[in-house]
Amino acid sequence: MPVPLIFDLSKPGRVGHSLPACAVPAKPTESLIPAKFLRSAPPRLPEVSEGEAVRHFVNLSALNHHIDRGTYPLGSCTMKYNPKVNEVAARLPGFAEMHPLAPSQTAQGLLRLIHELERMLCEITGFAGVTLQPPAGAASELTGLLVMRQYHRQKGNRKTHVLLPDSAHGTNPASATFAGYEARQLASTDDGRLSLDALRAAVNDETAGLMITNPSTLGLFETRIREIAGIIHGVDGLVYMDGANMNALLGIAKPAAMGVNMCHLNLHKTFSTPHGGGGPGGGCLAVREDLVPFLPVPRVEVCDGNYRLAWDRPESIGNVHAFWGNVGVMVRAYCYIRMMGGDGLERVSRTAIINANYLYALVKDLFDTPYQGPYMHEFVVSGDRQKARGVRTLDMAKRLLDFGVYAPTVYFPLIVSEAMMIEPTETESRQAIEEYAALLRRVAREVEQEPETVLKAPHATPIGRVDEVRAARQPDLRYAFDGL
Repeated sequence: MPVPLIFDLSKPGRVGHSLPACAVPAKPTESLIPAKFLRSAPPRLPEVSEGEAVRHFVNLSALNHHIDRGTYPLGSCTMKYNPKVNEVAARLPGFAEMHPLAPSQTAQGLLRLIHELERMLCEITGFAGVTLQPPAGAASELTGLLVMRQYHRQKGNRKTHVLLPDSAHGTNPASATFAGYEARQLASTDDGRLSLDALRAAVNDETAGLMITNPSTLGLFETRIREIAGIIHGVDGLVYMDGANMNALLGIAKPAAMGVNMCHLNLHKTFSTPHGGGGPGGGCLAVREDLVPFLPVPRVEVCDGNYRLAWDRPESIGNVHAFWGNVGVMVRAYCYIRMMGGDGLERVSRTAIINANYLYALVKDLFDTPYQGPYMHEFVVSGDRQKARGVRTLDMAKRLLDFGVYAPTVYFPLIVSEAMMIEPTETESRQAIEEYAALLRRVAREVEQEPETVLKAPHATPIGRVDEVRAARQPDLRYAFDGL
C-alpha cells in the first residue's frame, strides 16, 4: 500500500491538500509599522552554511561553564546534575506548547500533573497546601510574607516587623520589606546558630514572624528549631522557613514537624531543573492548613473527576505570577520525584551530606573554619589565612577557573570573613570530590609559593581578569535602543 504524501509536490508552495494558503495582509506590512521603526537598509547578516552555524554555537557553549562540563560546587545553590530524561518530558508538546489561556477541558493532563505534584510536595514537607505559582525562591519568599500579612490582617493583629538571622539569604530582608514589614536582624551564636537570647529580646507583640533558613547558609542544622518556633508563636507570629537547602532534608525531616508554619522549596535546585544562566526557576510555597485559603489564585481543584482552575477564593492574596507558573520546571520536578521515590529522595540527602563532610575533611587543614560541623549538604571556610599573604578569596576563586572547574560561592554568608561556601551535591562521585580537593590544595600551595600566579588568574579562560567594581559602576553596554 503506497504511503500517502505529506507534501503535495505537484503544487509548489502548498503543504498537503487541505490546508489553506497563507492569508495576505490587506495592507503591506511596512504600512502597518511606524516609519521610525523601519530599517533604511537591509541588516548586515552573515551568509554561512549550516555546519558553520552549528560550530559557532557549539563554540559559544564551550565558553561557559556548566554542570555537564565539570564540577560546579556553588554553595547555597545546589548545582546538581539533572537527568536528561526530565528535559525530554518537559519538551513534550502537551506541556511545552500548551497555551496559558487554554481552557481547562483541553489542559487536563497538565492540571493533573500540577495537582499531583502539589500533593507530592505536601507529603515531602508535611504541610497541608502548596502553590506552584511563584517563579523563583525569592518570589516564594514574597508570597509567604504576603500570606503572613493576610493572616495578621484577618485576625486584626498590628504587626510591624519580621525577624531574621544575620546569616540569612539577602533576599529574606528584601522580601520582608516588599511585604511592608521592617526587617530586623538577629545575631548568631559562636557556633553559628540563631541566638535564642537575641530572639527573646527582640520578640514583642508587633513581631509578625521569623524567617529562618534550615539548614542555615553555614550548612548547619538549627537544633533548637522547635523552641525557636515556640517563642514566635507566643506572640501569634508565624515562622517562615527558607527551604533553599532542602537538598539536605529530603526523606529525613519534614519542615512542618519542626514547628514552622510555611516553607518554600526551590524546584530548580532540589528537584531537577538546570539552574545556570539565571533561570528558569520554580519556587513552590507550602503552608499549614489554616493558611491555605490565602494562597495565590488560581488553584487547581478536582470536580467530578475533572481538573479545573478555581478563582473564587475571596481570602487569597491574588496573583503573584502570570498564569500557572513555570510549567517546564514543574514537569521536571514531577518526573524527578516519581523516578526517585521516597527511598531515592532520602538517599539524595544522605549522599549530599556525606559528600560535603568528606570534601571538608580533605581540605580543612588548608583554610580557617569559623564554625565547626558536622555539616549538612554544604560547609563554609574562610580565606583569612591566605588574605594575610596578600591573596583574597576572590583571587583563589578565579584561579580555580583555569582548571576547568567552577569556584564555590564566595563572600557569603556575610558573617564569615573571606568566605567560601562549598556544596558538592550528591551527584558528584568520590573521584570528582577528591580531584576538586586536590585543586584547592594546589591553589593554597600556590598562594604560599607563587602568589602572583593566583593574583593574576585566570590565565586559561576566554576573558581574563575583570575589574568587577568598574564593570558594575561603568557598564559597557553593546546595544542602545534610542526612542523606545
